This record gives sequence, C-alpha cells and structure tokens, in this order.
Amino acid sequence: MSASPTDGRVRKGDRTRQAIVRRAADIASVEGLEGLSIGRLAGDLDISKSGVFAHFGSKEELQLAAIGAAVDVYVEHVVTPALAEPAGLIRLWRLTERWIAYSRDRVFPGGCFFFNASAEFDARPGRVRDTLAGAWRGWREMLLAEVETAKTIGDAPADLDTAQLVFELIAFLETANGISMLHDDESAYSRAGTAIRTRLLGAATDPTTLAPSLTGA
Repeated sequence: MSASPTDGRVRKGDRTRQAIVRRAADIASVEGLEGLSIGRLAGDLDISKSGVFAHFGSKEELQLAAIGAAVDVYVEHVVTPALAEPAGLIRLWRLTERWIAYSRDRVFPGGCFFFNASAEFDARPGRVRDTLAGAWRGWREMLLAEVETAKTIGDAPADLDTAQLVFELIAFLETANGISMLHDDESAYSRAGTAIRTRLLGAATDPTTLAPSLTGA
C-alpha cells in the first residue's frame, strides 16, 4: 500500500519541527532561551513565520520544545554511549568523560545547553525553570544511582558519601564548561578529567584494579 498524501505531509511536518527545535536549542545555547524568536528561526531555516508559528502556540512552548530537543541530544551524546560500560564507577567515569566531550566538542555552539539555560532561569519561577530543573535532576539522579551501584557491587565502600561525590563531579564538569567558554581555555577540560579521575580512584575500594579503566578523558 502506497503512502497517502497525508502521511507525506505529516512526515514533512515532523522533519520541519525537528529542524526548528534543534536550531532553537543551538541559538539558546549561545543567546539564551529568551533570545528565541519566530522571525529569527524563520530566517535561519528559510521557512515562513507562519510555518514556524504553526508548530508552537507561544514563545514559552518554543522554549520548552528547545529544552526537549536539548535533552534528546544530551542523551545521544552523553548517556547512551556510557550505558555500554559496566555499571558502577567505570560507567560513572564514562558519563563524565562523555560530558566533557559534549561540552568540549561544542555539540551545542554555546557549550553545555543546560549550564547556560539554567543560569538564565534559575531565579525565574515557571514551566521553563521547572523543566530545566527536572532535566538537571534526572542527570544528578543517574550519577547518584551509579555511585549506589558501585557501593552495592563492591567498587566503592558502603560508607562512601554518595551525594558529596556526585556534587563534586558535577562541580568539576560545570566549572570546566564555564572556564572554557569565558576564557577560551581548553585546558579546563583536561584539568576536570584529572580531578574526576583522582576523585574516583580515591573513592574506589581497589584503585589499582579500577585505574586501567579510567582513561581517555
């Protein structure tokens, strides 16, 4: 059975929406979510303003869609590759390693989308802030879960302070992103990788066994 004209229009509409939200996420990573506009996106993508507006009923809906697109990109570049690694401290290392690559390689032109967007909306209550907070919370909970798994399987001692370790790892990553963006200092990423490796080895039950796996950041 051949596809109907309606099916073709739906697929084209989906592709157009995907292009819009990805471009919106790229723009927002540099200029902020408040910098998004229907006119800017229409011009960048050579689409009519009405064509862009048809996909979003308001600027807030556009901002939320951009966050959703950023989450998808984040999962693709950071989370999914790390899931191929053994659970525990090795996977925790790979998650941070992939995060460094995601920021360093400018998957988004403004570095980490969520670092920048969160700074823009952290003191502004509303749906956008709540959505950003939820995305950050999901990332933190993933790291917390890997530390707890490490403790369960014996990678790390049972009395390791999980929340403190995750706090430090996130701080190393976000500091590297900020320094790199503000000062054009790429060495911040290697320093963050070194700091994270040192911290994970210090948290490990047997650092000599773990050390060979903590390479590549």
